[in-house]
Amino acid sequence: MSPFFVMSLLFGVTFGQTASLCAPSEYIIHVEKRECAYCLAINTTICAGFCMTRDSNGKKLLLKSALSQNVCTYKEMLYQTALIPGCPHHTIPYYSYPVAVSCKCGKCNTDYSDCVHEKVRTNYCTKPQKLCNM
Repeated sequence: MSPFFVMSLLFGVTFGQTASLCAPSEYIIHVEKRECAYCLAINTTICAGFCMTRDSNGKKLLLKSALSQNVCTYKEMLYQTALIPGCPHHTIPYYSYPVAVSCKCGKCNTDYSDCVHEKVRTNYCTKPQKLCNM
């Protein structure tokens, strides 16, 4: 084997173990309004994956800048709007949702991200379902 190949292999193995795997991922959002007849299943993308975190047992000995609690979050996103079917005329039948264009590892911004992972499953329909492909 050539030295270049061996060095490339070693670099790949070393870097691969520490690299973050944060990227847009397909996700289905279920949306329903009490007044509307249907639940809307929206295909979109969210940021999901693994980000490197540094958290020491000796937190009091280190500066806060030495500790890192990064999450996979939006680098670039856009909003799209879907029409929920079966809504009466007095109801606003639109729902706007984020679409991940690109992702990064960074601090969680509660202005546009849910920074807490809930164990309760809330992403489901209780009404007849319509699919929305955006």
